[in-house]
Amino acid sequence: MTVGETGGGPTGVTRGQVLRYRVHAQQLDRTPTTERLVTDADVLDLGVQDSGTGGSVWALANRGLEISADPARWPSELTLAWTLRGAPHAYRRSDLMGVEVAVRPFSEADAGRRIYDANKPLKAAGIPATKALETVATELRRIVAAPTAKGAASTALTAAVDEPYLRWCRPCGATHLFEMPFRLAALHGGLELEPGTSPPALRRIPAWPEDHVADLTAAPAPDRLDPVRAYLHLLGPATPAHVASFLDAPLAYVEARWPSDAREVDLDGARRWLLRGDLAELAAVAATPEDAGPVRLLGPFDLFLQARDRDLLVPGTGRHRGLWPTLGRPGAVLAGAEIVGTWRPRASGRRLRILLDPWVPWGEPLCDAVAEQSARYAEHRGLDLEAVAR
Repeated sequence: MTVGETGGGPTGVTRGQVLRYRVHAQQLDRTPTTERLVTDADVLDLGVQDSGTGGSVWALANRGLEISADPARWPSELTLAWTLRGAPHAYRRSDLMGVEVAVRPFSEADAGRRIYDANKPLKAAGIPATKALETVATELRRIVAAPTAKGAASTALTAAVDEPYLRWCRPCGATHLFEMPFRLAALHGGLELEPGTSPPALRRIPAWPEDHVADLTAAPAPDRLDPVRAYLHLLGPATPAHVASFLDAPLAYVEARWPSDAREVDLDGARRWLLRGDLAELAAVAATPEDAGPVRLLGPFDLFLQARDRDLLVPGTGRHRGLWPTLGRPGAVLAGAEIVGTWRPRASGRRLRILLDPWVPWGEPLCDAVAEQSARYAEHRGLDLEAVAR
């Protein structure tokens, strides 16, 4: 079946066509060049997760940007903030005000879900989840008058709030704020993360208006930054359940915000949706040869791997546990639009080894391309590539 062959019904697409569309929509098929601005990556609309060693900058490098992994050379045009699922994400600095609006809870029920186990004691004390996030955001803003390590901010915050906000932490051997309210409130308090800090440090976002602090009233976000629309554009065609899982939001609230210009797509007999404006791009990309496309070493939390339809990305479940373990995720080797193996970097001093686990036989052209990408990754991190080993 090719795009459009559904007899007047929903647009019909195959698995391979969808994956090639995602590669193109996420700009993984671009050739690296110094001519692009560091903000010229569409994935920044949804945020680029920064988990792992330089996760966000390598993801941007894989999308054709010449960008260094050295935190001292972090571009001033980009910023880091705790947002979706409480994870650190990179954004354009010029977008931050819009991003803060875009990641506000859809409702009180959504806010309660986002803060996980913190919601139960707060609810028992009669404190709405949205009010709790506003309180934490206001207090964090007051505490972080200058760059402050997370531990110091947490200690000061623990002394500033009441018991329902706090829990006993067995690993730390101390009482402190629940983790998710701490993380999710930071951006609402006008705070960003300092790149390259571990443990993370918070600092105030320059020129953040004080009247914008801790206002969690749900409001429409700019279309480009709306996380529901961004997911459909970058990881579509998709269902409301996929988007809800990615955002960790109640399905009903995602359905209530479902874009009016989302159009149904028939994916091998399954119902999916894509933004109307992306249908022509899907058709154009679907017409390209199946074996065409880039070879990339995707980081463990690259957006391409975060699609919630894992069976589409990697058919069958036999490879899922190895690619998406609870701890210690590997990266994925992308060839064209298919995952063909995993990779792990091993650094010792200035020396770097790339350990590969091919899932299928690799021909010489693919081996050469993986070696080239390994060398690029080593250069990106400022290391000397010692070996690429299987």
